[in-house]
Amino acid sequence: MSVLDPLYSIYEWYISRDLRLEEMPKHVAITMDGNRRYARFQRNMSTLDGHKHGRNTLEEFLGWCVDLGIEIVTVYAFSSKNFNRPSEEVEGLMELFKENFEGIAQNKNIHNNEVRVKAVGQLDLLPDDVRRAIDIAEKSTANYDKMILNIAIGYDGRLEIVDTIKKISEKVKDGKLDPASITEKMVNENLYTAGLDDPNLIIRTSGEERFSGFLLWQASYSELYFCDSYWPAFRKVDFLRALRSYQQRERRYGV
Repeated sequence: MSVLDPLYSIYEWYISRDLRLEEMPKHVAITMDGNRRYARFQRNMSTLDGHKHGRNTLEEFLGWCVDLGIEIVTVYAFSSKNFNRPSEEVEGLMELFKENFEGIAQNKNIHNNEVRVKAVGQLDLLPDDVRRAIDIAEKSTANYDKMILNIAIGYDGRLEIVDTIKKISEKVKDGKLDPASITEKMVNENLYTAGLDDPNLIIRTSGEERFSGFLLWQASYSELYFCDSYWPAFRKVDFLRALRSYQQRERRYGV
């Protein structure tokens, strides 16, 4: 055990004692940033191993969300822009995604906590074996409703809005929809996240303070929290600090 472990436990208790379960965000979204920089910081770790450490953090993070009663979690796993990274890294990530989605069907925590898993993004950009693995994960959890886990993969917020416009435009073109009747609600119903509440809280790790195309429409009134920790090093105390910050704010809609 690390000498710091007891101190972290005390700090977790100190932060969590003032958190109010009835005021937890219903929907938390998180940009899991910093896997590559974490690997470089470790000096002898490969980039892919950095991503694997990030996968382990995600499983822990979901456990924290279950314990705190958070109903919807959306994680930014892979942007459509990430396909521009070195081919070796992209191929390794695709294999990792395939393993992860296939593993969901056997994951006891996912099933015990009745987590419904859905991939959101331009899934046609993904290799066939990854899409098959996503199908396995989604079908194996389709009947669950205690928690929803959206995994944004091959995702870009601008392209999501473009795809939404295309869907609505087809209805106009076919004479099924009057353009004057297009509403905000209709746009929401045609997003990748159709039917879900917008995120109350969006967290980004690694010290970066930008959206990077994440949930651009849905984030209109979300509270934002930026954390310096690289995603693989993200701890429960980091999450609790984000939740404490969220609960201390007075949420406003508009300017």
